[in-house]
Amino acid sequence: MECHDDELKNFEANGALPLPRATEEGFVENDGASIRYSTYGAGSPVILLHGGLGHSGNWGYQVPSLTKSGYRVILVDSRGHGQSTRDTKPYTYELMASDVLAVMDRLSVTKAVLIGWSDGACTSMVLGIKAPQRVAGVFFFGCNMDPSGTKEVQPSPVLDRCFGRHVKDYSELSATPDQFKAFLAAVGKMMETEPNYNAADLAKVSVPVAVVQSENDEFIKQEHAEYLARTIPGAEFILLPGVSHFAPLQRPELFNQTVQRFLDRISGQ
Repeated sequence: MECHDDELKNFEANGALPLPRATEEGFVENDGASIRYSTYGAGSPVILLHGGLGHSGNWGYQVPSLTKSGYRVILVDSRGHGQSTRDTKPYTYELMASDVLAVMDRLSVTKAVLIGWSDGACTSMVLGIKAPQRVAGVFFFGCNMDPSGTKEVQPSPVLDRCFGRHVKDYSELSATPDQFKAFLAAVGKMMETEPNYNAADLAKVSVPVAVVQSENDEFIKQEHAEYLARTIPGAEFILLPGVSHFAPLQRPELFNQTVQRFLDRISGQ
């Protein structure tokens, strides 16, 4: 029986499930930042991109499931997140997309499926638009592609617990542990002003896409997710019941099964 952490109490106290031992790990220098990556297992490459303020360790419940299914899982700490560094350059999703390409080049990965969560989903879609030859598919979970897609956020204990965990992890992982406020401001400015992709941009997407929305998402409007699925050619819309923006942590089995169905769809094509 699956354990639920709908209120994120376990995540607040312990974080996600610890990652297994990496097959390969290191850093790659790209555009003023040192980007941390790690790989697990062997097989077709799947890149997991975490959300804003988090880090690649937030995927602890997903990595074992994917390696067991025969995939080579690649984790990337977004610039300034986790163990990756950042410079004074403003954050953009396009810049973070270039970091992912740098990791792929370092690992000699020609093409991969991208599983994106929140900011990581936007970065994944940017790659799907800007570098489709490198993208086998995009699993787009819990993000917007223009400002109309966001809700007015309501404070809640769940959000407080998640934020508290992010603060703790930043202090333990970052090369600049005393700069969380500056980091938060820089990421927050990006979130306030980006992304800005219109319907014409989305209509050009040529890679397989699943737009995945949680029933109780705190940040993203369901109608925006439905619009994305209608506008992106061939995209499917998937609604995850009973969970929020933090579904990979709240109900890992549900989330992992949804990811696996998408990967099955990609391999079938």
